[in-house]
Amino acid sequence: MTREPVPTPPPAGGDEAEWIRAAQGGDRSAFAQLIERYWDRVYRWLYHLTRDRHSAEDLTQETFLRALAAIKSFRTGSNFRAWIFRIGHNNFVNQKRTERRTKHQLPDDAQAPDLNSAESAAENRETLEVVRRAVDDLPSDFRAALMLRVDEEMSFREIAKALGTTEETARWRVFKARQKLMKVLSPELLPPGAVSEEAKE
Repeated sequence: MTREPVPTPPPAGGDEAEWIRAAQGGDRSAFAQLIERYWDRVYRWLYHLTRDRHSAEDLTQETFLRALAAIKSFRTGSNFRAWIFRIGHNNFVNQKRTERRTKHQLPDDAQAPDLNSAESAAENRETLEVVRRAVDDLPSDFRAALMLRVDEEMSFREIAKALGTTEETARWRVFKARQKLMKVLSPELLPPGAVSEEAKE
């Protein structure tokens, strides 16, 4: 009976820079640690962009395969998180180019929440649906920037790096996304962090 090879343990301490250095030296288990750290976050963001579980899953896999292939070219000391999101964004843009034909949006049930009580079920679902539809209706550039700001809490500089644009454009896209959401959603329905910093001051 053949046994699976035992992977070498990842660098001690869980330090990302160590994992990157080890991965650049060919250590697959170190790269697996990076996947572990970023998979859910990249998937969640791509799901917001594609609105399709399978597409998001495929794009996430492709993102990490490309990252693995390109890990040696990653500049040590630069921002790995922004780099991985940039690869994900490029994959998304390429996918959009190849499937320009279908543009209609079909609602899907991918975000059915875990509900505590039967009475609140319908209300919660309705609220989530309203918010989801409002976010989905944003142009994909605005949606991409907003979700990096809200979900990933990225700085505008990191968003600019991830999306391959300027810091000013990143800031403007987030601002416009928030502006559009505030027009259609009542304040209590806005996603946490979606109210602009300016409005809070």
